[in-house]
Amino acid sequence: MGARMLRCRVRRWTIAPPELHSSPRGVTTGPADAGWPMARPRLTFWCELDADALRELLADGRVVDDLLALQAGVSLALSDLSASRAAAVRRLTACGVPVTAWLLLPRQDGYYCNLDNAPRAAARYEEFRGWTAEHGLRWAGVGLDVEPALEELQGFAATRRWRDLLPLLPRALDYAGARRGRRAYGDLIARMHADGYRVESYQFPLIVDDRKAGSTLVQRISRIVDLPVDREVLMLYSSFSKAFRQPLGPGILWSYAPDAQAIGVGSTGGGTEIPALDWEELARDLRLASRRTDDIAVFSLEGCVRRGWLTRLRTFEWDDPITPPLRTAKQVDRCRRVLRAVLWAEAHPVAVLGGVIGLAWVLRQGARMRGAAPSRSRAAPRTRRVAAWSGTTRS
Repeated sequence: MGARMLRCRVRRWTIAPPELHSSPRGVTTGPADAGWPMARPRLTFWCELDADALRELLADGRVVDDLLALQAGVSLALSDLSASRAAAVRRLTACGVPVTAWLLLPRQDGYYCNLDNAPRAAARYEEFRGWTAEHGLRWAGVGLDVEPALEELQGFAATRRWRDLLPLLPRALDYAGARRGRRAYGDLIARMHADGYRVESYQFPLIVDDRKAGSTLVQRISRIVDLPVDREVLMLYSSFSKAFRQPLGPGILWSYAPDAQAIGVGSTGGGTEIPALDWEELARDLRLASRRTDDIAVFSLEGCVRRGWLTRLRTFEWDDPITPPLRTAKQVDRCRRVLRAVLWAEAHPVAVLGGVIGLAWVLRQGARMRGAAPSRSRAAPRTRRVAAWSGTTRS
């Protein structure tokens, strides 16, 4: 799965670089700290159910009651544009629950938005506009889920072998395709803005490193695309690291969180094949995220409802102390610095070439100077011997 989220109000954040792990908003750097009272963050729940399952979910009035009590929104996956889904949207908005249109494509078109399907995403948006007008729907915004094609993600998830990604490397040369895709999505977002929608994107965290390095290499290979949206939600799911049996999930979250306008946590189950978090893991990630932002998305609504967590969140103690994962975050930071160096070098080949030539010249000059010094020192004894011989002859 990917990332999803509601936007009720756009807010830009001033953030520290990821290398600096300070102790903001009640975070303890030691084993125990009471912190201090903090406001409850704005919550959005991503929902990826099909139309029938969505109708059954909302048939339980407690779900809407919990959403209202949490003052939470829903980012609803538009896997179909049916009358049943439209009825679910009307019910949520009539009750006062903000709903974001999470735009998805047919599976044969890749399902998620990426560089390869910008024209199909534009066509899907036109279908969405017609469906919205037909059913008189109101939206808090439109969300674009930016990920590689679903088929590729499912293939990698099935094997989890990094060598399976090697055939994707030739995409690094597709500069023209990347430019076309970015322009097309820029035009689409401009159209959404002209229609009065606020637009948000759901992104993998590597987009941050690509952007900071001034590169597009990650985008060209993975086919994700950096979008000019009103709010960007980084998918910082600890479930991803659980899928690879790596304990880096909290460290990844803490490393990338300073760069996030909004943070997506999960998964609680449903809609994805990655391992689900348990309650303690979800609580940990929610508290860590809340120390960096007050916009948090949870994947998924259906997972929280099925496990009884939606109601439990009504009494969730956001102020409870939390120890940041500094050790694993530093490991992630080191990896990110290496990655950004590689991305920067790829994006600035002339500067790299100039640096290599300059370094070679300096090394060559140093070698010449070292070679000249011994020759002068060897010449001195010979001069003294010649002088001594001349003196002997004269005498």
